[in-house]
Amino acid sequence: MKILVTGGAGFIGSHLAEELLRRDHEVWALDDLSTGRLENLSPFQRHARFRFLEGSVMDAPLVHGLVAQCDRVFHLAAAVGVKYVLENPLRSLLTNIRGTEVVLEAASQHRRKVILTSSSEVYGKGVAVPFKEDDDRLIGPTHKLRWSYASGKAVDECLAHAYHQQHQLPVVIVRCFNTCGPRQTGAYGMVIPNMVQRALLGQPILVFGDGQQTRCFSAVSDVVRAMLLLADSREAEGQVFNAGTDEEVTVLELARKIKRLCQSDSPIELVPYEQVYGQSFEDMRRRVPDLSRIRRVVGYRPLATLDRLLEAIVRDACERLGIACPIEVTAA
Repeated sequence: MKILVTGGAGFIGSHLAEELLRRDHEVWALDDLSTGRLENLSPFQRHARFRFLEGSVMDAPLVHGLVAQCDRVFHLAAAVGVKYVLENPLRSLLTNIRGTEVVLEAASQHRRKVILTSSSEVYGKGVAVPFKEDDDRLIGPTHKLRWSYASGKAVDECLAHAYHQQHQLPVVIVRCFNTCGPRQTGAYGMVIPNMVQRALLGQPILVFGDGQQTRCFSAVSDVVRAMLLLADSREAEGQVFNAGTDEEVTVLELARKIKRLCQSDSPIELVPYEQVYGQSFEDMRRRVPDLSRIRRVVGYRPLATLDRLLEAIVRDACERLGIACPIEVTAA
């Protein structure tokens, strides 16, 4: 097929594009490079079946023209990262909501299937762990800008459901949980890349809050595989699916794992949230997905363990920094 990937120069988008090419599809990647990077495309940028277009998903004529020429759309374009969202709340909201509206409108007009990426952020401060797709959501106050991203993604999902119900648009919603892997940078507040780089350079490894908050860090290879399985499923249309892993770890233990893996002497330092993000931030203690729905519908199970994921990220970081990798001998 000919497939459009919005946000195709982003971290997840570039891995998705690469896997689609490996499966013999033609890939068109649209990205405005606000958070995406051309470096992410370098492994396959000259591929005969790949085409990159610099532009915005809010450019309706451009998006409509591209969707009309493609067979399927993976919509990943969005403002990403807590740091970026807090520093650019208005742009983040407009990109996430208006951009999704443009994509869904174009897909509906041209009858193209859409795989819409959402986020575990939509669960907000929910306390019923693990999170199930049909759970009620608990979102913080509107003046806490942290929740603008969650609210925007929730609107995206509502738009997708509305297009499916009123126009029978074939759409699948994928909620990603802390997706990580090679090519991801710490530029927008991503936890693992920041910790790995600091550990390798001998800088203090920063843990925000008390470090007892838990997360499930999903390998990008697993998330991409989940998206492709769902894209090929008729049963999945009109539904929401958690995607990632349910292997839970505290952020403090994550820092310790990274320190050991990097054979680093870096100290681990606890930093108050307010010192990093100001007063417009709230966090949640646990974020763990229930994966029973995606397992039932398409047979998905995560394959990468956290330890194996961290090894891949450390190797990638060492290559980018031009330093010797401390785990090469162990891995062999």
